[in-house]
Amino acid sequence: MKDATHGVTTGAVARRLGVSPTTLRSWDQRYGIGPAARENGRHRRWSPEDIAVLEAMCRLTTSGVPPAEAARVARTRAGQVPPPSEAPGVAVPARAPGSGNGLPLGEVHREFRGLARAAVRLDSPTMDQLLRELVAAHGLVTSWEEVMAPTLHAVGRKWESSGDRYVEVEHLLSWHISTILRQLAGSARPHPADSPPVLLACVPGEQHTLSLEALAAGLAEHGLPFRMFGAAVPAEALDAAVRRLGPTAVVLWSQSRSTASHALARHVADTSFGVRGARAHPLVLLGGPGWAGRAVAPGMLRPLGLREALSVLTHR
Repeated sequence: MKDATHGVTTGAVARRLGVSPTTLRSWDQRYGIGPAARENGRHRRWSPEDIAVLEAMCRLTTSGVPPAEAARVARTRAGQVPPPSEAPGVAVPARAPGSGNGLPLGEVHREFRGLARAAVRLDSPTMDQLLRELVAAHGLVTSWEEVMAPTLHAVGRKWESSGDRYVEVEHLLSWHISTILRQLAGSARPHPADSPPVLLACVPGEQHTLSLEALAAGLAEHGLPFRMFGAAVPAEALDAAVRRLGPTAVVLWSQSRSTASHALARHVADTSFGVRGARAHPLVLLGGPGWAGRAVAPGMLRPLGLREALSVLTHR
């Protein structure tokens, strides 16, 4: 509900932006993306300027920018000074983009800036060591959102702006990150064969799997069963898997609008299974920037990052 004097409530802002109130509270706590004023010192009330920062944050995250970097950019564009310190385990400022031969990492953990340097040197042993230490010290979600994804994003920007140099850096770094994510996913405890899983799949024509691999690792960490089908799953195969497995949820990843098939997502959301009289439908999560730009249909959600996706799936 809007109040001309006191601003807009968190619930109203969440509905306007298509995100959950929990996500807004998390962004406030982790990245300082919060309202300037609070009624009675407690209740959040969002001004038009506050909402403009949130809208920029949403645009950046749906285009594939990691949350910590998106928050920094959104605050900078609004003329806000980042807080001098973040919550424990949250990123600290790195050196400015474009300085020397370094990668434009935005905000990353100070102690793991070495990951980018090791990648540029093609130093596999150091990358392996840093990634293992990273996950052990900070956990999967923080490791992915604050270090792994921003570093991959930075490498991608670097080679796109330098005449296809650094392609080998991106490929090697991706392989090492994929390796540790698969190790984490492989540590999942056994579940009964008839336990309804979460189904993870890239849409037809989509080859980018790393974000799904991170989600698989997160599901394993939470003890949830899943089936990972990987890249470019044909529509017929996806339909057959949904009908055979009866999943609680289906996560469809699309990196670009050219691969995002809203008709396929609608078909999956409408698929029913189970015994007559107790038929069920899977919840469909639309992952990746390819789905941006269209309203989310009933039976579907578009989580903005690994943390939110895991929150949705663990509360099913």
